[in-house]
Amino acid sequence: MERNKDRDTSNAGTRVRPEHAEPGGYVARGTVAVPSFRGFEPEPFRPAWWLPGAHAQTIAGRLLRKPPLLPLRRQRLETPDGDFLDVDFTPSVRKGGPIVVLLHGLEGSSRRGYAINTYRALENSGIGAAGVNFRACSGEPNRLARSYHSGDTDDLRFVLSVLGEQFPGSPLAAVGFSLGGNVLLKYLGEEGEAAALQAGVAISVPYDLSGCADALASSAAGRFYARHFVRGLVAKAEAKLHLIGDRIDLARVRAAQTFREFDDAATAPLHGFRDAEDYYRRSSSGPFLARIRVPTLLVHSEDDPFLPGEWVPREAMDGNPWLEALITRKGGHVGFVEGPPHAPRFWVERQAARFLACRLTPMPALDSPNAGP
Repeated sequence: MERNKDRDTSNAGTRVRPEHAEPGGYVARGTVAVPSFRGFEPEPFRPAWWLPGAHAQTIAGRLLRKPPLLPLRRQRLETPDGDFLDVDFTPSVRKGGPIVVLLHGLEGSSRRGYAINTYRALENSGIGAAGVNFRACSGEPNRLARSYHSGDTDDLRFVLSVLGEQFPGSPLAAVGFSLGGNVLLKYLGEEGEAAALQAGVAISVPYDLSGCADALASSAAGRFYARHFVRGLVAKAEAKLHLIGDRIDLARVRAAQTFREFDDAATAPLHGFRDAEDYYRRSSSGPFLARIRVPTLLVHSEDDPFLPGEWVPREAMDGNPWLEALITRKGGHVGFVEGPPHAPRFWVERQAARFLACRLTPMPALDSPNAGP
């Protein structure tokens, strides 16, 4: 992937609207040359003044998202390879009604704060959701030596086929956060016009996995993030030694401090990649953007510490009319916190739900008395 380190990002994209030029506001919107984005107008993002910097947004976004849990219904899906996926359904899921598939981030789950916020925003529009827990992320170890990774689209493909059978006639869309967004975009690119989704939203995506690994390894703060995630991944590997002990070098896995070290020692050999770089090259979603043929909203912050703005594939975003890029100057990684300290608000979940509602709910008829001009 071409890395746009020398590109002027202050006016990237096809248009910049003056009302979004405040500090922290939008850098650009992607192209809207097809009628696929009808009715969607994003709300301005106004970063919380008391969270200066990308790391404050990133950490606060994780710690402050503590919404009350919805009454979710869990269903276990037996996968074709003898494993399982746990899927959590919201109360509004019904046959014939629209359903949004939610894909969480690395070492997350379908019950993280951003997931619950998204479910609630969708419920307000009468849209049901199905939160997919990647393998080993629902609170129970999966059965096989393999786990989940950033480029695994087969499990999403399987879930969509099951939903199509269980809810015939239900329009399907999806939203993915971070790793889940990478999975979603790669799937949409692989499937093109055959995708089983009517729309997608991808938030804080590591479009270039190698660049993401390098960005995190290049600073003390990045290494802190990486160690936090790698510790959890190593613990999961140790819990499955009876399954994977003869397929990995356990000493290398335990010594891993960075994503590249862990992926080279564990992710790659367990999932059929030559090494970490082969995994990154084949699994990064950036090269798949040009093939997407489903209306898709891409949300990213220029100061995302996991994949800074200069690594974002803007040419691919601008060159595909099925994509709408919504890039903010501030927001961190899955942060996007607004409001005062005593009542923080979370902007990105609202925009995701509003975009998907525009795609999944009927537009007013032109002769309706409530139809717009």
